[in-house]
Amino acid sequence: MFNAMLIEKDDQGYRTTVKKVNEAVLPEGDVTVKVLYSTLNYKDALAITGKAPVVRSFPMVPGIDLVGIVENSDSDKFSVGDTVLLNGFGVGEVHCGGLATKARLKSDWLIALPSAFTPRQAMAIGTAGYTAMLCVIALEKNGVTPDKGDILVTGANGGVGSFAIAILAKLGYSVVASTGRVDESDYLKKLGASEIIDRATLSEPGRPLAKERWAGAVDSVGSHTLANVCASLRYGGTVAACGLAQGMELPASVAPFILRGVTLAGIDSVMRPLADRVEAWQRLADIIDPSLFADIVNEVSLTEAVDVANQLMEGKVRGRVVVDVNR
Repeated sequence: MFNAMLIEKDDQGYRTTVKKVNEAVLPEGDVTVKVLYSTLNYKDALAITGKAPVVRSFPMVPGIDLVGIVENSDSDKFSVGDTVLLNGFGVGEVHCGGLATKARLKSDWLIALPSAFTPRQAMAIGTAGYTAMLCVIALEKNGVTPDKGDILVTGANGGVGSFAIAILAKLGYSVVASTGRVDESDYLKKLGASEIIDRATLSEPGRPLAKERWAGAVDSVGSHTLANVCASLRYGGTVAACGLAQGMELPASVAPFILRGVTLAGIDSVMRPLADRVEAWQRLADIIDPSLFADIVNEVSLTEAVDVANQLMEGKVRGRVVVDVNR
């Protein structure tokens, strides 16, 4: 038996509780991990609250991130005692995830914890920081350099947004942060934002082409916001799109793409190839100062995480939530 957050759906409805769970619930895998920390991401909150059909089978342990110590291994890639890290691969959706004290996983999904980070720091970064790094790499590969102009980050107070600001600022970019919580301006400026704008300026239907404003953007919002970002990019600009907090639709025109040579780079962090993951985490190790985590991270227990998931859905959570699954 082990402690886990468990999502169940049956004739009694959809519910999420923290309880003792038999190991028989764990799916197949060649590595068993003693989980040290997990996180709460937007997708986790959707799963825990049932606000969207994220979970594909029941019962399910949510948690798309985890870091822990290998307890048993039938793989030649990892040995007992290794500290490993996982982001995505459908964990917490179709395969029991990290919001538990134990997980059974496929070794192909795991990477070794970078030596630059403690387990807690790795989960402070989690999928949010890893996704933000993938977005920045996409901007770099499309020639968006610091000398090209301002970079917009939408959803700036969220996990992806917070890390995108910090990474971009560290690399020398001038960052404009778009947020619905302009009262958090001091926090965003401390991360490295040079300017704060209200998300309302981007969230309503806009024109096919607008004034050229940004050389690039990291967008975790989607919908009208992403359409307006595309319409406002400078010639040859790139937006790395990684989220859909406002919605899945994209009510845009082709004008920015065919008249300004704009690039829309889709960022998938779930099924990303292993080499890309290793590159992103190594870049994070080179760039991110662990002292940053004091301003970005809130730590909660496994039991507290259920209530915090509801707060996250209400837009009341800033930065990152690390879950200590062993308390």
